[in-house]
Amino acid sequence: MLRFAYADPPYIGCSGRYPEHPESHVWDDPERHVELIHKLNAEYDGWAFSCHEPSLAHLAHRLPEGARVAAWVKPFAAYKPHVRVAYTWEPVIWKRTAERREGDPIGRDHLSCNITLRKGLVGAKPEAFCLWVLMLLGFQQGDTVDDLFPGTGVMSRIATEWRLPL
Repeated sequence: MLRFAYADPPYIGCSGRYPEHPESHVWDDPERHVELIHKLNAEYDGWAFSCHEPSLAHLAHRLPEGARVAAWVKPFAAYKPHVRVAYTWEPVIWKRTAERREGDPIGRDHLSCNITLRKGLVGAKPEAFCLWVLMLLGFQQGDTVDDLFPGTGVMSRIATEWRLPL
């Protein structure tokens, strides 16, 4: 059994989108994200960390050795009047520190799936995204995943329902 973690903190500079969480402003500090990534790396057999593309300039040179960046590509995206080129993807930084096991799922370092709508929380992730993150980590039945920013609870639910492919 391996222990994994998934972190989806408020993205750097986006704390104002979470008025229901009075402490969200602490995540506007890039150093806070770097600290969390290094904590994940020290405490788990593997981890995934969601961020937005502007964050990569702050985080990329501070990642632990062996960390990778995968892409969640969103075919549907809302265009904003002040942004000339829409943000249609999100980076997912991830690392598996444990050795590969027989039965680990095999997949790709990108996913194309739509965002969720009307889930009651900004940035709620779709089920397909959660399955993909678990695949990146090599999650198998019996493993655990700590969802550090549970939001809608979808990651924990998907991990609990996980079934090995037939």
